[in-house]
Amino acid sequence: MVGTTGSGKTTFAATLAARLGVAHFELDAIYHQPNWTPLPEEEFRRRIAEVIIGDAWVADGNYSKVRDLVWGAADTVVVLAYSRPLVMRRVVARTFGRMWRRQELWNGNRERWTNLLSLNPEENIILWSWHTFDKNHKRYLEALSDPEFAHL
Repeated sequence: MVGTTGSGKTTFAATLAARLGVAHFELDAIYHQPNWTPLPEEEFRRRIAEVIIGDAWVADGNYSKVRDLVWGAADTVVVLAYSRPLVMRRVVARTFGRMWRRQELWNGNRERWTNLLSLNPEENIILWSWHTFDKNHKRYLEALSDPEFAHL
């Protein structure tokens, strides 16, 4: 399951996995360690390789670092390609809701109010979603046309 930030990947993937009765894993939960420390690429790839061993699973996330592993083991890729206004409404509502509830995302990490003051998309998830929206859609279409993933 891929889609730009705020498109609903995790919600859709978790629902689909539950209906199918299979495992669900979120790439963000594996990649983002405590204090938002990124998992080194080699370890990230190793952990992903471990979770995709099973016969059936649903994964969500946009990491090109492990796309060859995830997509190589998958039989289907779902691309959530909603309009920018819808995605932005979702990401803003989700972000504020998480902050208000002090919701833990993964490994003790929470979204912080101070991040919304940053003009750096690497820190501000709303700006990240806005700035990567067009690029993400284009890169999913390109990746799906790659002969390496013709089986999908």
